[in-house]
Amino acid sequence: MVSGAKQLMGGLVVLVAAVFWLPPGAAGAATLRAHGSVQQVYVVGARAGERLTLLGARGRAVATQRAGALGGAVFRDVAPGRGYRVGGGADAPRTPTLTVLPDRSAPPTTRLYSQRIPASGYGYLTTRDGTKLALDVHLPAGPGPYPTLVEYAGYGYADPAGAESGISPIANLRGFAVVDVNMRGTGCSGGAFNFFERLQSLDGYDVIETVARQPWVLHHKVGMLGISYGGISQLFVAATDPPSLAAIAPLSVIDNTATTLYPGGILNTGFALTFARARDQDAEAAAPGHGEAWALTRIRGGDRTCAANQALHPDAVSDVAQVYANRYYVPSVANALNPTTFVHKIRVPVYLACQWTDEQTGGHCPDLAEHFTGTRRKWFTFTNGVHVDSLDPATAVRWYDFLSLFVARRLPVLSPDTRALAPLLYQTAMGISGVTFPADDPVEDQPDYASALAAFERLEPVRILFDNGAGGSPGPGSPAAAFEQSFPRFPLPGTQAVSWYLSEGGALVSGATRLPSADSFTWNPRARPRTDFSGNTGPGGLWAATPAYHWTANPAGTALSYTSAPLSGSVTVVGAGALHAWIRASTPDVDLQVTVSEVRPDGIETYVQSGWLRASERKLARGSSLLEPVLTLRRADATPLPRGRFTQVVVPLYYEGHVYRAGSRLKVTISAPGGDQPSWAFTRLTPSGRATVSVAHSEAMPSRLILPVVPGVAVPTGLPPCPGLRGEPCRPSQVS
Repeated sequence: MVSGAKQLMGGLVVLVAAVFWLPPGAAGAATLRAHGSVQQVYVVGARAGERLTLLGARGRAVATQRAGALGGAVFRDVAPGRGYRVGGGADAPRTPTLTVLPDRSAPPTTRLYSQRIPASGYGYLTTRDGTKLALDVHLPAGPGPYPTLVEYAGYGYADPAGAESGISPIANLRGFAVVDVNMRGTGCSGGAFNFFERLQSLDGYDVIETVARQPWVLHHKVGMLGISYGGISQLFVAATDPPSLAAIAPLSVIDNTATTLYPGGILNTGFALTFARARDQDAEAAAPGHGEAWALTRIRGGDRTCAANQALHPDAVSDVAQVYANRYYVPSVANALNPTTFVHKIRVPVYLACQWTDEQTGGHCPDLAEHFTGTRRKWFTFTNGVHVDSLDPATAVRWYDFLSLFVARRLPVLSPDTRALAPLLYQTAMGISGVTFPADDPVEDQPDYASALAAFERLEPVRILFDNGAGGSPGPGSPAAAFEQSFPRFPLPGTQAVSWYLSEGGALVSGATRLPSADSFTWNPRARPRTDFSGNTGPGGLWAATPAYHWTANPAGTALSYTSAPLSGSVTVVGAGALHAWIRASTPDVDLQVTVSEVRPDGIETYVQSGWLRASERKLARGSSLLEPVLTLRRADATPLPRGRFTQVVVPLYYEGHVYRAGSRLKVTISAPGGDQPSWAFTRLTPSGRATVSVAHSEAMPSRLILPVVPGVAVPTGLPPCPGLRGEPCRPSQVS
């Protein structure tokens, strides 16, 4: 929660903003104005701290609250209907009546979509509830018309100096117009921010429909693009089914907020909590050190709309407060933030790419694939790699092919000039020199649009790029796969749940051990340092060819490791899996991390994937399987470990796509969380001190590692270089 001191300071900052930067009259006791929104009512023009009352059609009070420092307020969870009014102080007149809109994709009227936005450059777009969203239009050249894409998030996308974390320049280079839009309550956009509330999705619907009707938009249909936040937002907007949406192309996304924020029920205090704090800051009213800096620049430059739009920013719902208030999975709250529960509503063509070892959004994105049941035109690319690797050359070319075919409706052709820019692009994005686009593209090689479309639609929906970083040119660690294979669906057909059993002497064997035995370790989350990085693209940066990983082995006695015999042949694993373990702990609860690695015949150990579990939250949801166990994570299902007795727990692993080569050995390590994955951190662990954890293995208590093995995958390459694999650090093995 935000401390009282910080709240006070924030109040002073926005009060200063009201006095000095808002237009005349906006900061004082101006005319009270109320507007109906989707299950909300928002108010502007009140006095700071004024008591406001929302009145129903019969004049009865529905809700009351105080106006913020800038004279705004938002009443949430209001029943749809007519006749609402808002009253202020005793001597203040009530507002005219207003209508609260229902939660429906289509607005009451489509007349608002006839509004004009700038044909190029900065401006505003008005949504169904009158909120003005900041946007910046980027055309490739002259007046058009152009195939057009929308990039939409809470980052500084509309900043005229350049979209923060956006990829619009790449699309511009390839002949697309891009409209960069800031979500409500961020930057210069009006309204109050609430992380992926329904209203943000409906705003996206309004953006799509308005942009599609602009005279410079080819075909009057638009697509969406974006990576990370701008990729995730596409899932939410597309689920509202805008009629003018042509296709979406989300990159480096989540499948479920919970799998990134609370993996296994444990708060991710690294990237996930840092992201939440950044959203709270970006949602503040623009002031020195608060809000998005570019908004303050525009206000100081005389942008009166941006200034007036700050009025509701103090009424944002704190993302950090929501993180702590919802540490258990409550379906009525969490399902709305869980794309696996609604992507079946998406009916347009989809191209999605993500990485098993993404250090930001995490390795659970592939779970989305089986839930896209509303469209037959869907393609996925999965690989090892870091957050930016959804832009690797092979993926970027297919992404461009997809957008050309389903948004531009033209034959995809990468011009020589565009190809010549590839080295600069990857030097800038990853800090890697000499990277080029693939020379051959079977789609681009077609003679016309119809042939290219047919060739693309013949592609298998699921493409796995194996050993990203070992593709040779221009060198180890560059974003190129050693080989690839495609499949008709995900999970992959023919996948087998193969078990390796924990046994005495730290062995992984094919069958359960007859004689009962157990091993113990001292649970100590401080035993290893975090694997943090000072940057992404500089020398040794995480996105560079040879990151300076600090992947250290667990000190003796602080973990348990089990290793298989050398594999007689290569084993391809694609999917999730789990560790089923019988554990006993000296404390009623304990947080666990399970890491799978490959111990190669050359003495190198390569990180593959991890999974997490808070033992008290071990209850599995209905429908869980051996290869895709799902925790309920509900408060009612949380149960302490029984004292002094072994209990079976299932630690779900995140997804992987890895070939364990012949002669290598599988290794699984059980420890306290942390130390294996960059950017993810766990500083609020249970217990607060050390503990002793024991793991049993016998016929009666068969602890085992279960992995999704895909038979029949041809592996044309040998062991990748070390270092080399992107997102998968390596080190000398301590296994003899």
